[in-house]
Amino acid sequence: MKFAIGQINPTVGDLVGNANKILSYIEMAKSKGAELIIFPELSVIGYPPKDLLYNPDFLSHVDTVINDLKSKIHGIYAILGVCTFSEKGFLHNSAVLIGDGKIMDKVDKTLLPNYDVFDESRYFAPSQSIHCMNVKGIKLGVSICEDIWNDKDFWERPRYDIDVIEELVKDHPDILVNISASPYNYKKQELRTHMISAIAEKYHRPIIYVNQIGGNDELIFDGSSFAVNPYGQVIFHAKSFDEDLVVLDSESLMCQQEELYVNEDISWVYNALVLGIRDYTRKTGFKKVAIGLSGGIDSAVTCCLAVEALGAENVLGVSMPSRYSSEGSKSDAKALADNLGIEFRVYPIEEVFKAYLKVFNGDREPLKDLAEENIQARIRGNYLMFLSNRENRLILTTGNKSELAMGYCTLYGDMAGGLAVISDVPKTMVYQIAHYINRERQIIPQSTLTKPPSAELRPDQKDVDSLPPYEILDEILKAYIEEEKSIDDIVKMGYSEDLIRDIMKKVNKAEYKRRQAAPGLKVTTKAFGTGRRMPIAQRWL
Repeated sequence: MKFAIGQINPTVGDLVGNANKILSYIEMAKSKGAELIIFPELSVIGYPPKDLLYNPDFLSHVDTVINDLKSKIHGIYAILGVCTFSEKGFLHNSAVLIGDGKIMDKVDKTLLPNYDVFDESRYFAPSQSIHCMNVKGIKLGVSICEDIWNDKDFWERPRYDIDVIEELVKDHPDILVNISASPYNYKKQELRTHMISAIAEKYHRPIIYVNQIGGNDELIFDGSSFAVNPYGQVIFHAKSFDEDLVVLDSESLMCQQEELYVNEDISWVYNALVLGIRDYTRKTGFKKVAIGLSGGIDSAVTCCLAVEALGAENVLGVSMPSRYSSEGSKSDAKALADNLGIEFRVYPIEEVFKAYLKVFNGDREPLKDLAEENIQARIRGNYLMFLSNRENRLILTTGNKSELAMGYCTLYGDMAGGLAVISDVPKTMVYQIAHYINRERQIIPQSTLTKPPSAELRPDQKDVDSLPPYEILDEILKAYIEEEKSIDDIVKMGYSEDLIRDIMKKVNKAEYKRRQAAPGLKVTTKAFGTGRRMPIAQRWL
């Protein structure tokens, strides 16, 4: 049998648009001789649909679209990710097998993740039975995303009592299939291939893994669908961060052959962020963006990502110098804009800043306190939002994860905007991305890469005046936020307890700021936002 993988980019809630995309992929698969095409999890409605699943009109439209879809599927079988109701009225995350204009079989998701960014038990009921599907004499053990992430021999501590794949194998499938909407984080694909290869080898069954691609709010889905033979060898790999249609046959799934290896380097984070920007703007209806260019590394990287995502003609760089802005920073911002070929404007903030000082200081000299520092950032935020309103541009904020963690950012200032592009990128990783951007030619000026980071809100200000060196800070933040290590465990890494407690305290204290931040694109294992739900009013640490 020839199988096709329909690695598509659905838009949440665009039921008709998603259905039309599915039908177009079905026609392409048929033209290539495929007898079965497999689509990702919840491919008809997009993932994650969140509280749209509480809307009765939405669910009614889902049924209408599915009924229309199945009537148009002939001459090929299709496995689609949909939501369905059981006879008892429970909503399920399901995979349906459609052929000859009707639903021939369905399986429901058994393991419903309720951690990090996932909240599926809020919406769905788990499957009450586990069984295989039969397609033209081939038995397929179909599972849905999380169902394959609980192998008791692979994980030291499985999350669930049920091992869905173990149960499926009892039904003697010829091929295992997993349809997914698995969000990306750095090194995720290495983990996926390692895990699924181990399962394939364990049960001596080939596995086809089909993943969604695209950006939906803060989540980025990389696609990267692949197949593994019974010997645990990855034998094909679909595109990453792009839609794809791949056709393979059942015979090739069974044969030993040269294994494909994935080199998951910093380019994956770069491509994830580019996709995240492109889809967030497209799916929210924006075509153009604006970015405040300070001459620093964060705004430079954000601007380069935006140009790659949207094209130089759709990106505006805005320099808003103050009395504390260095000549080097101003020239670096201009040089970056020239290198990228984007529109560049300069709006000094001095006169507005003077007006604030006059109102609050009278005839006194500037106090150079935190209030005066922050008002500069807020003036800039207002400038950018003015441009957003007048020119219908989405404002991309430029704060990195290290700053956001420590509260080293200004509410309604540098945090003002519609999408926080690098809010899950630690400062040290920002530099890695910058060097990747400059891999072939110098786009980001060398002086931007080498000068000490500074907010330039007071004379001779440096980030290290307020923060530990980023090489140290990022290691501690990763241990605390992403790895959820205890104080004792972080001390064993070689850092002082006083420093660790001080950092943790600042992270916790800044939660109220992060709650008001723009949505940020997730590229690490634990991002701020829906995946990390901390109280604001609390006294721990």
